[in-house]
Amino acid sequence: MPPPSDIVKVAIEWPGAFPKLMEIDQKKPLSAIIKEVCEGWSLGNHENFALQNADSTNFYITEKNRNDIKNGSILRLTTSPSQMAGQLHERIQSSSMDAKLEALKDLANSSRDVTFAQEFINLDGISLLTQMVESGTERYQKLQKIMKPCFGDLLSFTLTAFVELMDHGIVSWDTFSVAFIKKIAGYVNKSAMDTAVLQRSLAILESMVLNSQDLYQKVAQEITIGQLIPHLQGTDQDIQTYTIAVINALFLKAPEDKRQEMAHILAQKQLRSIILSNVIRSPKPINDEMAHQLYVLQVLTFNLLEDRMMTKMDPQDQAQRDIIFELRRIAFDVECEPNNSGSIEKRKSMYTRDYKKLGFINHVNPAMDFTQIPPGMLALDNMLYFARHHQDAYIRIVLENSSREDKHECPFGRSSIELTKMLCEILKVGELPSENCHDFHPMFFTHDRSFEEFFCICIQLLNKTWKEMRATSEDFNKVMQVVREQIMRALTQKPNSLDQLKSRLQNLSYTEILKIRQSERMNQEDFQSRPILELREKIQPEIMELIKQQRLNRLCDGTCFRKISSRRRQGGFLHYGDLEESPQGEVPHDSLQEKSVVTGKDCPHMKEKGSLKQNKVSGWARCLSVCLCMYTYLSSPVSPQYCVWTDGLNALLGKEMTSDFTKSDMDTLLSMEMKLRLLDLENIQIPEAPPPIPKEPSNYDFVYDCN
Repeated sequence: MPPPSDIVKVAIEWPGAFPKLMEIDQKKPLSAIIKEVCEGWSLGNHENFALQNADSTNFYITEKNRNDIKNGSILRLTTSPSQMAGQLHERIQSSSMDAKLEALKDLANSSRDVTFAQEFINLDGISLLTQMVESGTERYQKLQKIMKPCFGDLLSFTLTAFVELMDHGIVSWDTFSVAFIKKIAGYVNKSAMDTAVLQRSLAILESMVLNSQDLYQKVAQEITIGQLIPHLQGTDQDIQTYTIAVINALFLKAPEDKRQEMAHILAQKQLRSIILSNVIRSPKPINDEMAHQLYVLQVLTFNLLEDRMMTKMDPQDQAQRDIIFELRRIAFDVECEPNNSGSIEKRKSMYTRDYKKLGFINHVNPAMDFTQIPPGMLALDNMLYFARHHQDAYIRIVLENSSREDKHECPFGRSSIELTKMLCEILKVGELPSENCHDFHPMFFTHDRSFEEFFCICIQLLNKTWKEMRATSEDFNKVMQVVREQIMRALTQKPNSLDQLKSRLQNLSYTEILKIRQSERMNQEDFQSRPILELREKIQPEIMELIKQQRLNRLCDGTCFRKISSRRRQGGFLHYGDLEESPQGEVPHDSLQEKSVVTGKDCPHMKEKGSLKQNKVSGWARCLSVCLCMYTYLSSPVSPQYCVWTDGLNALLGKEMTSDFTKSDMDTLLSMEMKLRLLDLENIQIPEAPPPIPKEPSNYDFVYDCN
């Protein structure tokens, strides 16, 4: 019989003794189990002992996590958490530097366990660690000068233990003094500092900023972007990761009115180019944590666009209206007419005509197009950037579309607004970064105006796709869906630069998108489900009959072949049956003898002419023979005539058609028929089993009587 589910078989270790195999009854109190183990080794005071996992975690077994113990687990009998916390609390205050260092090392390792951490914090252990960091006594200063490596390890283990204890969320971050913050910030600001100390200091600053708005203000006063930049220019990726994490934290917690200012400082310090050169293009592969921090920085940078994205255009604001005038001037190379040039009606008519060519929805007052949020003023910013920095492409798109028929023109204004909105959705502008996402794009770190450049590439793609689809104004939404798919597929390939993105978008033409869609639909799980397979089996005989009729019709039409002779190959016409003996010119079916079709080296006529090596080898593959009737020689082993005649003759004899052409035709026609039959079921999940037949109604009074 299997053991009860409440019984767990484990091995328990004790230093200096052989491991003990025993069964733990999960219904018994944990203290009773520990007492039983201690008695087995003749150990008294079982209250001072506990069980912990004998793996790399060394986590204590408690009443909360005891159900996680599996059969075959190895446990260790050890000092209880309270006893261990008290011992370490005393040891880290030792006057011996060696003893203190060893105690801090043990503390850093044990602090990962929340059970121990709670006991150590109850002894006011956090305050003891912060005092050790803040003290800066002469003893530490002398030790730093005389035994610098030892000092680095001592401080490193102290900060590590502090970080591990605070990560459990037991103590609030708001309890720390300015002196402690200054001390941690000082370690970060020093030009030469132990790597481990620098890592822990950066981690502490990040946690302070993220967990307390008050501490953010204090940290921001002690740390500047300029002091963090040198840490990115090294080769230690962990230091670089922690540094970007601190920058992200300062960016994320900054008040809204300070974020644009901070972004300006980051641009002045050339943070983007430093990250591109020293991190993204570093020979070292980017680990997951670094990828996450780069993703967070990317999101926070794009979120700076949220203000413009949610700002409506004021039709009465002359400065904003001047931007639209600038778009018109660049496109049509016209100077702004003075107020007295021509009548008001004439100027309005001319403006309306030009705004229509620019593709605005509201031809009379295009400012109204930018009152929709999102994308608000951000769309107008993108259009102006495109017109100024890619002027030739801008003019070409506007003039090219204004010369088309009205229904075939791709409206630049409307397209730009919808495209800007789409890009904001794709890049999640305005949303907070996800905690577990690593989806950063290297190309956005290659340009100071990456979003605008991204728009410029995509608006040209949209115009190209519009032409490829031969779209009309009714197809606008369909074109936007294709463009979104093109952009998303290109982004999944993670291009390293904007030029590489442009190249990949060029390869994702509308025709290529259709091919990809078709391939993906055929590979969907629905096409492998039982109902679909049953449908394929059902219609396959119909398709085979269609192919058979086509082959027989080809035989009826006849085919010219080259006949083998001893002197040379001559042209001849193959007839199935003897027409000369039929007075009506038709051969009755009953008078035909049964023939068999053989091909290749099995052809008897090829065996008779087997003296030539060429006939033995290359001729075999091209030989077709109808026994007792005739034989012929085909020019190619895969010629259509060969396949058609072997299929047709086999069909006449009631045999299976096995040529490659038949397989190809079957795949093509079957695929087409399946798509037609499933056309109305798009995006509808097909169940594996048919739905149950409903019960018959109690009466049929609802049936309409046609009489």
